[in-house]
Amino acid sequence: MGAGPGGLMAARELAECANVTIVDKGKDIGKRTCEVMKGKDCISCSICNVTAGVGGASGMSDGKLNLSPLIGGDLVDFLGVQRTQRLVDMVDAYFVEHGAPDEAPHIPSTSLQQSAAANGIEFIPIKQKHIGSDMLPKVIGSMKKDLEKRGVKFMLNTDVDSITARNDRVTGVIANGNQLLADFVLLAPGRSGSTWLGEQMKKYDVPIKYMPIDVGVRVEVPAVVYDEAVKTNWDPKFLMYTPTYDDRVRTFGTCPHGFVVQDTYESGVGAIGHSQRNCRSNNTNFAFLTKIGLTEPLENTNEYGNTIAEQAKTIGGGKPLLQRLGDLKKGRRSTWERLKRSYVEPTLRFVTPGDISMALPHRVVTDILEGLNMLDRVIPGVAADSTLLYAPEIKFAAVRPETRDHFETAVIDNLYVCGDGAGVTRGIVPAAAMGIECAEGIIEKIEK
Repeated sequence: MGAGPGGLMAARELAECANVTIVDKGKDIGKRTCEVMKGKDCISCSICNVTAGVGGASGMSDGKLNLSPLIGGDLVDFLGVQRTQRLVDMVDAYFVEHGAPDEAPHIPSTSLQQSAAANGIEFIPIKQKHIGSDMLPKVIGSMKKDLEKRGVKFMLNTDVDSITARNDRVTGVIANGNQLLADFVLLAPGRSGSTWLGEQMKKYDVPIKYMPIDVGVRVEVPAVVYDEAVKTNWDPKFLMYTPTYDDRVRTFGTCPHGFVVQDTYESGVGAIGHSQRNCRSNNTNFAFLTKIGLTEPLENTNEYGNTIAEQAKTIGGGKPLLQRLGDLKKGRRSTWERLKRSYVEPTLRFVTPGDISMALPHRVVTDILEGLNMLDRVIPGVAADSTLLYAPEIKFAAVRPETRDHFETAVIDNLYVCGDGAGVTRGIVPAAAMGIECAEGIIEKIEK
């Protein structure tokens, strides 16, 4: 269940020895098109089918491949560095086979790392590749065609209502009200299906753990401000701890010369970024996120994240909020008139100018202000009054079922979980790597 990177890679491994069907509630990659907001020379989207369908949420991303076992979740904690790196290399080769850039990955220098360290910030240098949101659908489409040639069947526009099991062994799923029988089931629902996954695990008494979520904003600055940083690393990863609360704040998903687009959550809307290879804006954007974990009485971080998204949606009238950093510092809302005074032209205009401090928790807003001031010492201009902040940006991947080897659930035999929705990975490459690991566990059982 799920046609994202984890599901596709698992199907590729399993196709040689099993009859494989991929069920997904979304559309084929070629039909996941944007609905509104056409730019002058290229398309930037504000309302997209971004979380479901062939390619998953990653299919409508800008295709950053972080080729490090240490980035994108906790796969190393389960598999170790060497094993995870081998899987990462397999994922890289698979993407190249289907049209991703065959160039050597970008290996960063240490100069930015030294500058960050001198200012109390950790810079994490990693190998990266960039496909581009304009090229990624072709890559995903090629993968799907290859899988179909290998006999993999796709059931799209099909909701999986629930899994079915008997005597602690999975028997299949109910999809669109119909029973689909299966000897093995792999659940790769993506971050948009994390709540559903948690409900299914509770139904069959599989222990789950609510993982921390990330809550923050999408920051947009003139590209020239960030150019030196992205020359060092396409998607520079900065990690810092803010002075007031000692909270962990990080940058994520940098889009050089990119576009901010609307994201969709279960209870609201938010912002995310894209970069294309053949179409460039004058701005660069990145996520700026604070980590939130909860204990009793409410451990469900997904539920908490949904309340933030719902509140932001209410305040924004169904649109993401946009505010100048200078207005946030002064405690006033942004208006279109005030935004016009800034020389940073927003790449997403399907927004509501407003005050993000009315939508995000005070602690998160404090982390954002303090963190950007810290980052400004490494990248001057990031904390300028003209910097634009889109809210909210929320990373859900918060339910982690208890598993055995190869991520088979601890209670139900032959039921496997995979990817961002299972609370282990965050990103294209680690989710795909986890899919391979699950498939190898299934193959071991088939061959016994």
